[in-house]
Amino acid sequence: MTNKLHIIGGGMAGSEAAWQAAQAGVPVVIHEMRPEVGTFAHQTGNFAEMVCSNSFRSDDHEQNAVGLLHWEMGAANGLLMETARKHRLPAGGALAVDRDAFSADVTARLRAHPLISVEDGEITKLPTDGNWIIATGPLTSGALAESIRAATHAESLAFFDAIAPIVYTESIDMDIAWRQSRYDKGETEEEQKAYLNCPMTKPQYEAFIDALLAADKTEFHEGETAGYFDGCLPIEVMAERGRDTLRYGPMKPIGLTNAHKPEEKAYAVVQLRRDNALGTLYNIVGFQTKMKYGAQTEVLRMIPGLENASFARLGGIHRNTFINSPTLLDDHMRLKSQMNIRFAGQITGVEGYVESAAMGLLAGRMAAAEIKGKDLPPPPFTTAMGALVNHITGGAEAKTFQPMNVNFGLFPPIDAKGGRKGRKVRYKAYTDRAKSDFQEWLAAQN
Repeated sequence: MTNKLHIIGGGMAGSEAAWQAAQAGVPVVIHEMRPEVGTFAHQTGNFAEMVCSNSFRSDDHEQNAVGLLHWEMGAANGLLMETARKHRLPAGGALAVDRDAFSADVTARLRAHPLISVEDGEITKLPTDGNWIIATGPLTSGALAESIRAATHAESLAFFDAIAPIVYTESIDMDIAWRQSRYDKGETEEEQKAYLNCPMTKPQYEAFIDALLAADKTEFHEGETAGYFDGCLPIEVMAERGRDTLRYGPMKPIGLTNAHKPEEKAYAVVQLRRDNALGTLYNIVGFQTKMKYGAQTEVLRMIPGLENASFARLGGIHRNTFINSPTLLDDHMRLKSQMNIRFAGQITGVEGYVESAAMGLLAGRMAAAEIKGKDLPPPPFTTAMGALVNHITGGAEAKTFQPMNVNFGLFPPIDAKGGRKGRKVRYKAYTDRAKSDFQEWLAAQN
């Protein structure tokens, strides 16, 4: 077996896996089908392209599990976290980035690495020889997905995922919208005003819900029975669950005061988050949608402040595929039936940019260690990475396995009691324990 590592897919997981392995001294070949073969969601051929949100979510590494994952990836010299912070945009307590600058920078760093080469083109069959990481993501090509199904003698699971629209800033009416992060969260004034807010009265909200429910929507082909991932539900699906669902979800008005009419309490608020460093684009937060394009423009322009909105990208929906990892992968993320192949990223059933990149980081390090004749165990289950990899490789119930974000429910329990305040103490205890154990895991590799 050669000492070279092949990685299929240059998304979040593939990019991080390539960087980690190359930094460990292992030659890497990235196989990427874009732009030769495109996908519904991707716009470029760059690595680590952000196709949905431009946010890596909460950066709070003391009270939030995904923030802890940020910290662990930083401690492990992760390329994506380093690059994200370089291209950070104001977003309150979230880590949002200029998506184009971020992916261009990641692409440049990977292509410039002396141990990384890139081969363009689609790989349609699961390789039989050599060292491989499959990091093709939820939009794995049909031919490769079919090869994976045949090799594992199992049907791939799937769910539907949706993309939120992006609006040109100049088309937003700032006489109606105002700048403010919820509860003025953020350390600087810029972060405290990172979001644009569009208020709705009760009649406006009710009319919006009526239009949303009546709008023409994408219909799926016969036989497509996949469900939705709860963390990325289309707004129409949320509205169908109850007329107030959106008002208690992405359109909740709490923590916001209308700068134009401070005495008036909004019934609902639509938030927009900056999408690029220039501030010329904003995405509508939580507004993933399966409305057809014509219906989208009509319905979204009912939002006060967006009556004349011009859209850089409309929303859409696509089918995502992932394998039943608890039955197919060992704790080193290797395919049990073909141990020279690892899987990483969303195809394993983790959900989110950060979780995907983290699994790429682990797969890259584990593959590099194996190529060099060493064994690298997974991080302790008390860490964010360890808890996540444990969940997908055996901790989850295989029969009901669905995409999962990192959360403290995946961690071994910790004793810190006392109601709501106790939860804050407990989360801090989780993160303190995780950081200590993760640093020990890293130190043991030296």
